[in-house]
Parts: sequence; C-alpha cells; structure tokens
Amino acid sequence: MEMMDCRGVGFVDSPSPLFVGRIFDHSHRNTFICRVKRNYWLPTRMSLTEDNATNHPRTNTSPSVAASQVLSEPQYVSPLSTRYASKAMRENFSDHSRFRLWRRLWFVLAESQHQLGLEYITQEQLAALENAPPVDIELAQSYERQLRHDVMSHVYALGDQVPIAKPIIHLGATSCFVTDNSEVIQMRNGLDILIPMLWSVISRLSSFALKYKDLETLAFTHFQPAQPTTVGKRACLWIQDFLFDVEQLESVRKKLRLRGVKGTTGTQASFLSLFDGDHEKVKLLDDMVTKKMGFDEHWQVTGQTYTRKQDYWVVSTLAGIGQSAAKMANDIRLLQHMKEVEEPFETKQIGSSAMAYKRNPMRCERINSLARFLQSLVINPAETASTQWLERTLDDSANRRLAISEAFLSTDAILQLCLNVSNGLVVYPQVIKRNLARELPFMATETILMSAVRAGGDRQLLHEEIRKMSMEAAAKIKEFGEENDLIERIKANPHFASIHEQLEEICHPKHFVGRAPQQVEEFLQHINAQLKERNLILHEGDEVKV
Repeated sequence: MEMMDCRGVGFVDSPSPLFVGRIFDHSHRNTFICRVKRNYWLPTRMSLTEDNATNHPRTNTSPSVAASQVLSEPQYVSPLSTRYASKAMRENFSDHSRFRLWRRLWFVLAESQHQLGLEYITQEQLAALENAPPVDIELAQSYERQLRHDVMSHVYALGDQVPIAKPIIHLGATSCFVTDNSEVIQMRNGLDILIPMLWSVISRLSSFALKYKDLETLAFTHFQPAQPTTVGKRACLWIQDFLFDVEQLESVRKKLRLRGVKGTTGTQASFLSLFDGDHEKVKLLDDMVTKKMGFDEHWQVTGQTYTRKQDYWVVSTLAGIGQSAAKMANDIRLLQHMKEVEEPFETKQIGSSAMAYKRNPMRCERINSLARFLQSLVINPAETASTQWLERTLDDSANRRLAISEAFLSTDAILQLCLNVSNGLVVYPQVIKRNLARELPFMATETILMSAVRAGGDRQLLHEEIRKMSMEAAAKIKEFGEENDLIERIKANPHFASIHEQLEEICHPKHFVGRAPQQVEEFLQHINAQLKERNLILHEGDEVKV
C-alpha cells in the first residue's frame, strides 16, 4: 500500500494507537477508510459501487475485504434510530422488514399466477417460497457486490435458499414491483403506528383542557396582553390542530394505493405474454395481488413507478403534524418563560451543566427542532414528483429512501415527545392569577365605565377620569416596577362612588373570558365522540431520552 502524509487532509486525531475512520482528501476529493498508527495512515479508497467491482490499483484491496472493513468499523448511525424514534417505527423501516415484504410480494405474485392458470408454478414451489428461511442479508450483499443490483441480489439469494422455487421468482415483474409496493406498505404500516399515537396526544390534551377549562388566564395577541381566555381553551387550540392532522392521516391511510402488478413501463406487457394475451387474467392478477397485500385499490395507470405525487401527499401530511406540534411547543416555551405552565421535569433531571437552578423546556425545544427538520423534508418528494422523466428515472431512489423513512421516523419522534409533554404539563395557578391581575384592571375599564353610567354617572366625565387614572397607574408600573393600583385609584375616586362596592365583582376574571369554558366542554364532547367511535387502544409512548 502507498504510504501517505496526513497533512492537507481533514482528520480528527484519536487517543487510540490504532484508529479506524474516514478521512477526506481536499486536494484530490477522495474519501478513505484509514487505519492510523503513530504518524502513518494506510488508505483504502471508498467509491461508488461501480468502482468497487474490481480491485483498485491504489489499494489492491478486494471489494469483499473493503466491505467487511466498513461493516466491522465505526459508522454513522442516525439519531432517529438511536435516540428519538420508537422501536416500532424503527422496525417498520428496517432493511429486514423491507426485504421480508419483498419475499411476501414474490410469494403472492407466484401464488396468484398459479391460481390464474400458470400450471408450471407448482404447489411445492409455492410452499418453499412461503416457508423460506429468514432473509440472508449477507448472502444478498455478496451478490450485490457482483451484480450491482439490489433487487436481483435478493432474487439470487432467495433462489439459493429455496432452489426448487428459483425458476419462478420475480416472474414477469420489474424491480418496482417489490420496491414500490413494499414502500407503500411500509408507509401504511407507519400510518398505523402514528394514527393511534396522535389520537393519544389528543386524548391527553383533552383531559388537560377539561381540568383547566375554568382557569382564567391572560391571552396574548402580537405577544401583547389581550382579552383573557382560559388555560383549557388555549389547549383546545392545540387539540384542534392535531384533530385536523389526524383526520388528514386517516384520509391518507384510507386512500393510499398500491402500485400493483404493472410490468416494466406500466403496460403489463410481460404479464399479457405470460397469460397468452388474456387481458382479463392480467387485470385479475393486478387485483388479486393488491387484495392479498391488504389494499382496496391499486393505481390504474403507472409508468415504471406509481406517481410520486403520492409520496408528496404522505410526507406533506406528516409535516402538518410537525407544524401543529411546533406551535404547541412554542406556546409552552413562552408560558414556561412566564412561569405559568411548564413541561415535565424529572426529579434528578439537570437543566444546565453550568446553571444548576435552570429548568429548560428541552422537550419542547426538541419538538421544535425535529419539526423544523420534518418540514424541510417536504421539498424532496415535491422535487422528485416534478422531475421524473417520462416513465421513470432512477434519481428518485436514493432521495426517497432518505426522505420518506426519515419523515416517518421524525414524526414518530415528535409524537413521542408530545405524549410525554401532554401527560405531565405543570400549571401554576397563582402565577397565572398574578399575571392576569397586573393587566385585567386596564381591560376592565370599559365595563367599569358602563356600570358607572348605568348608576347615573356622566359618561364623558367618567371617561376622562378613568383615562387619567389609567395613565398614572401604567406609569408607576413601567417607571417604578410597582403593582397595578388602578382599582384602588378608582375606589378612591368620588366620581365612581356609586359602584365602589361592586368593583370586585365587576372585575372578576370570569366576566372577561366570554364562552371559553362552554366552548371547551362543547368541543371536547366532539372529541370524545370521535374517540369512542374509533375504539382505539391509546398509545402510552416510549421512554423519552432527555
């Protein structure tokens, strides 16, 4: 191997005498797997799969050796897998799940072809396919290093495991038969994980809203004090957004379509040939495979792939959940700043490595962070749908593997946090009451004025008096940091003597929240009816790593 100086290349030192990692050569734009010892490093070039097909003259390292090094050495793993998303969602988008679906599709295709009259597909072959050994990923990878084709590598690997069925695997199909259909199934399974989770968030927030439906609190528009609402009514705003999202998810779940059995460019020509020109059998094959895979509908027309607008529709709907969750999380962060409402904080949790007193809203901050990432993913299926050429181009593949799975994993992670936060929100009524008391007297001035006029006062005189007292009270608050004493000033003003005894009742917060408590009750009746109708098993949520 060629010895090289590591000066001029990007490299992070390691305390270990032997460190294996990646180095980027800025001058030659090459990436290497490096074995570093003392002041030397030995490069093994990493390149596209086509370059790995033969030994590279620079390294004289075979593809199998290079691959085994990569697999056995430290590699990047997404935090969505290690830290954020649930086990169920991680399993759904795992390679094992994907490849098991491929095998199921191959079996269902062969079984349906047999049932429609292809007698050279035997019961013995079908039994072998249905009861095949577990997916041998290493065997498939060894084939892929030779074939440079992921689907065919699994066709060969499965054929080695069930030799009797090898001649009829993937009969008449194109790669998108297994890739597109399996990915739609993974998306549907992902929706089946998310929908009850989202209903669980709605249920928990509904309990919170009902509990605090009467607790008056200062509302804000432009983040400036506004007419009061209640803590429960504010929570209903969050619930309503999530309700919109879950209804959209259910609609997507219901209307999601399988690609079906369409052949190389969507014409079904290969299957028409298999069935000797029998159009009805080809149509039946499409329908049978679709039904057996648990779908009501397949796309009526496709190119090589189903329309990528379906992916955009799904990811856009997931991004809507990110929007709703981020809105709620932002609100809670603002309320925590005012010490009115806090997200859960565990007994031994540390808020800051430096400031020991801090109780940072890190769960809600993480919701915002992940939601921002989730919403950024929407551009990928949008661009993919708009840039596909004619019947299909392969520039959709790598992008979709990243964008779709990460959209589901991100949404799952966000909802895990929403479950955690909604189940442990802490409310501080006395702080809420104090903050409201600082602003309510100003908001009550019109009601006070009208009450004094009804008691026989002069509207113009009273208006001027209350205007002057309001300005004086506001100046004391702003200039000297004192409490709002407007009510005391009104009590001391003889022009308002007729209502002095009524002031406390006139200024009670309950008179300024309108129908907020009733709106909460009415809205939650609607929510509870939908929950009862669906009879869902509500999601408890996985442990949140904080």
